[in-house]
Amino acid sequence: MNSMKERTISVFNLTKNFKQYKKQPGLLGSVRSLFHRESYDIEAVKNISFDIEQGELVGFIGPNGAGKTTTLKCLSGLLYPTDGVVNVLGYTPWDRKRDFLKQISLVMGQKNQLWWDLPAIDSFLLNKEIYEIPEDVFRERLSKLVELLEIEDIIEVQVRKLSLGQRMKCELIAALLHAPKVLFLDEPTIGLDVLMQKKLRGFFKEFNQEFKTTIILTSHYMEDVKELCKRVIMIDKGELVYDGGLDKLVKKYATNKNISFVVTKKVNRSDLKKYGQIIEYSNHQVIISVPRDDISKVSTSILQSMPIEDLEIREMALDEVIRGVFGNGVPD
Repeated sequence: MNSMKERTISVFNLTKNFKQYKKQPGLLGSVRSLFHRESYDIEAVKNISFDIEQGELVGFIGPNGAGKTTTLKCLSGLLYPTDGVVNVLGYTPWDRKRDFLKQISLVMGQKNQLWWDLPAIDSFLLNKEIYEIPEDVFRERLSKLVELLEIEDIIEVQVRKLSLGQRMKCELIAALLHAPKVLFLDEPTIGLDVLMQKKLRGFFKEFNQEFKTTIILTSHYMEDVKELCKRVIMIDKGELVYDGGLDKLVKKYATNKNISFVVTKKVNRSDLKKYGQIIEYSNHQVIISVPRDDISKVSTSILQSMPIEDLEIREMALDEVIRGVFGNGVPD
């Protein structure tokens, strides 16, 4: 057994509660709340424990509201936990020591660290000074990241004028310029097209291997986690329910794929049921879950017999896999 200092991340009985206040409805309830406020605690994270070694790339998964982002914020020092012990790179994260902050990075898909009214390059230059990156190292890293993400023509455009996908690419560059030892990725591919998601996954894998960066990844995209992570930590309602190999979960529960298609006119649900389990049917949009081995046969049959405008075959979303796990029990 390795000691805590040899582990990049060590979490023991991490707990985080949030206080919420009750208020009676109406004007009278508002007046009463000025003098007496009833409160109750919400347990966002409940006594979770795990260790992550240097260079591991771990998927951190669970349904919406499971406590994933709260955990990442505790590990990065943005939140104080209610209880528990956390050690990241030998530091207690919420002490927020300068040497610790210079070795980590947190990327959240819908949060900005870039200056909104300035070009992205200005934020990059600011980060260069903050993290004390040598000029030659900065230029080399910036050139590599800009080329990989194909944003040579937008880094001098005001951030507020960029699309969500373009901003996300710039956010990643700002987060990686100082080559952090620990990288927390919270939905990093949100808003990106399929091709760029694939390129980004390739980059994360290369970055992890080249710099031995320890990465924790949360994502609802099945491909993100499946292609990058051999190990997953799964939580639900704040509790750790699985910590082990992703291949075991996928092999057992992601046995289906989804066929998504648009029909030009209304069809009977009974006609759709013969193809598989109906996941969605509204406004001419249909999604059917089909066993992997039957995908080719079923998709051909749908194209031949249904008034199809468009058809796409998709992997099951992680949420669906997780629902399968919770519906059928977690493997040992």
